[in-house]
Amino acid sequence: MNQQTTATAAKDESSASPPTAPAVVLVGLNGFGRQHLANIERLAGEEKIRFLAGIDPKDPGSQVRGENTRIFNTFEAFLESGLKPDIIIISTPISTHADLAMKALATGADLYLEKPPTATLGQYETLLDAAQAAGVNVQVGFQALGSLALQAVSELFGAGAENSPIGALRAVGASGNWLRTTGYYNRSPWAGHRQLNGVEIADGVVTNPLAHAVASALRIAGAQRSGDVVSVTTDLYHAHQIQADDTSVVKVQTNTGIPLTAALTVCAKEQQDPWITIYGTEGSAILYYTRDELVIRPNPDFGRPETSQTFSRVNLLENLVDVRSGTAPQLLSSLESAGAFMRVLEEIRTGSEPAGIQEEQVIPAGEGEEFHPVIPNIEHFINRSVAAQSDFSSLGAPWAAEPESSGKFTLENPSTEQKQTVARLRTGKDISVTNSPRPFLDELKTMGGVHISDQQPLDHTWHLGVGVALQDVNGNNFWGGRTYTRADSRYVWRQDHGHIRTVANSFAPSGSSLSSQLEWVSHQQHVLLDEQRIVDFRAFNHQSTGATGWIMDFTFSLSAREESVSIGSPGSNGRFNGGYGGFFWRLPKANNPDIFTETASGEEQVHGSRSPWLAFAAEFSSDAVGLAQRGTGHGEATLIFCSDDGDPWFVRSSGYPGVGSSLAWDAPLILEPGASMARHLRVLVADGRWSGPAASSIAQEYGSDSQEDGTCPQR
Repeated sequence: MNQQTTATAAKDESSASPPTAPAVVLVGLNGFGRQHLANIERLAGEEKIRFLAGIDPKDPGSQVRGENTRIFNTFEAFLESGLKPDIIIISTPISTHADLAMKALATGADLYLEKPPTATLGQYETLLDAAQAAGVNVQVGFQALGSLALQAVSELFGAGAENSPIGALRAVGASGNWLRTTGYYNRSPWAGHRQLNGVEIADGVVTNPLAHAVASALRIAGAQRSGDVVSVTTDLYHAHQIQADDTSVVKVQTNTGIPLTAALTVCAKEQQDPWITIYGTEGSAILYYTRDELVIRPNPDFGRPETSQTFSRVNLLENLVDVRSGTAPQLLSSLESAGAFMRVLEEIRTGSEPAGIQEEQVIPAGEGEEFHPVIPNIEHFINRSVAAQSDFSSLGAPWAAEPESSGKFTLENPSTEQKQTVARLRTGKDISVTNSPRPFLDELKTMGGVHISDQQPLDHTWHLGVGVALQDVNGNNFWGGRTYTRADSRYVWRQDHGHIRTVANSFAPSGSSLSSQLEWVSHQQHVLLDEQRIVDFRAFNHQSTGATGWIMDFTFSLSAREESVSIGSPGSNGRFNGGYGGFFWRLPKANNPDIFTETASGEEQVHGSRSPWLAFAAEFSSDAVGLAQRGTGHGEATLIFCSDDGDPWFVRSSGYPGVGSSLAWDAPLILEPGASMARHLRVLVADGRWSGPAASSIAQEYGSDSQEDGTCPQR
């Protein structure tokens, strides 16, 4: 067997380096190994290393690996040669890392191991123990961790929040919109596999193509070792005809308290440079890690300009050489520091298999080896995912799994006499802490199928469909996002978010009504309020106008438990016209909206008014509509909100579309222990855009059970 081949041409990298330079062996000369060959040639030319040998069953040829380079077919053949390496680089398929790394450790050489270090967490822990026992250096090939931009990020927060241009660190996100073709997955039998012939592979978008995004984000969030990770949740999909994931969200809770969300795909329309978003309490920063560019975006309220700087990067092999010589203090990507990443990999490996995205939900592009599926609007969903710390399922992506819900509301369409779903009750358990988790109505649709609600939108990720939310309940934020305080006279990020949990739900047999018992739990996990909520849907057919649709009665009562409860809003805390809080309906994108009451028209005139009813008519469009439903989900609809509680209306259309009624417009509402308050709203929903007279006629007929006036009854 010819296990050793010696090239006879003149070029020999090892001869150019002094004998004292560490001798390097490269295992894996093809694929990414060619990048290592180029780096080895550079460092050998600078006399920092000697290239001792290469190991690969497929010799790429002297033009690739250099003249007179000793080549071995197997690692065992190299060991039998008697050559003594100082550094061994392993750049082979993921499934081979663990075995080869253990063999490399037995030589006593330091190790450079490509990412991910192993295919399982168990293999990693075994390797880590062996490396520590051997007392050798092991560098993992997360090249982006060599960026000096990471040091600059650390310095952003090193001197305290008061001295940072973006305040204190509060969250980290990783975004990746890449494109990979069929040819990419055809390049090797193991590509795109989770397992192959019983061997763990772990070649998904999170663990291989965009692994650097995850590793860099973990480093910024302060999670390096396995114990730094509290929990990992995943939402995995594939549009390519592969086994592994190609479009995924990973959410990590760290023991530093900094949440991390990574939203990644290789099914984008066009490839973009991936980036890390660093969220501060007073601004944000963007790290484009492939080009080592850091963009700092302070809070514009303070008049600080946006800045951008590009940094250099330390080569990880060179760093390993310098650590060996004592000229560098530590490895930049040590095996120990890869533990947090391996916790992510293990959750993906052992979790549910990625769900396939149906062909009708993607756009085919290219042919043959250049074919690649494009997921429509995936860039938008990735942006929303990172901003909301949410996954594709929770966001309602049309190709994703259904989000966690308690049930659906169904009605018989008077036009078709067919049952159809008009709303879904979400539990809210999948909502991030800073968006104040709470149950809400989602995916509300007209009888004609027009989507008329939105949740976790990019502009205000804490807006959740239809429900009840308050920004100040004894100093706790049950609205989500920043809190407006009188002391600061502005919105500030605080750790003050409460949540609303469901004690019991009872759907009527018809599926058109619901009774809920809820608890409002403070940031300190203390129940402040008990809520009773009743939601009832029924259809209508207005004879005089021809309008058809449904009526929703929404009743809620809040009761204080053991202490006095103050219910407030930004308005009661000093923000002019900012008295939102109570019932709130977040609408989707509304084109050319008409907002009016019986006596007023336009957002500015209706906002803050106490009219018994208001109408919001527009052409609505929603991100929740995919290719399979193209031509549906968008269209004109009219919503008529009515109440006789006398609360001011909160209306928005210019910044975002939404309607609510305010419990504490400019002064807090106080509930003494055991006391309660109740509110009832009725919302009339019809397809089409109905004018003032028509809307008034509909409100007059259906806005009141008594049909004596245009107001809604107390319940």
